[in-house]
Amino acid sequence: MLIALMAKDKSGALQVRKDNRDAHVAYLKETGVVTHAGPFLDENGEMCGSLVVLDVADMAAAEDWAANDPYAKAGLFASAELIQWNKVIG
Repeated sequence: MLIALMAKDKSGALQVRKDNRDAHVAYLKETGVVTHAGPFLDENGEMCGSLVVLDVADMAAAEDWAANDPYAKAGLFASAELIQWNKVIG
């Protein structure tokens, strides 16, 4: 099952993102369930959120993955949403 995690950072939290980026990227790689990932950018080209596509067994697995993301543990996100996704192209 493909699940898209769409998260927006808290205002003024760029340093929190930068401070936790290495741990977040390591988590993306080591968990083995991420098919696509990258940051959202604001009008100045600065990172301001995340899009991560997970290939997991069910929504509960996606929720567990999201809760253990170093960004989530650091309190980076103002909002985060998990939505089942259907890949059509790519």
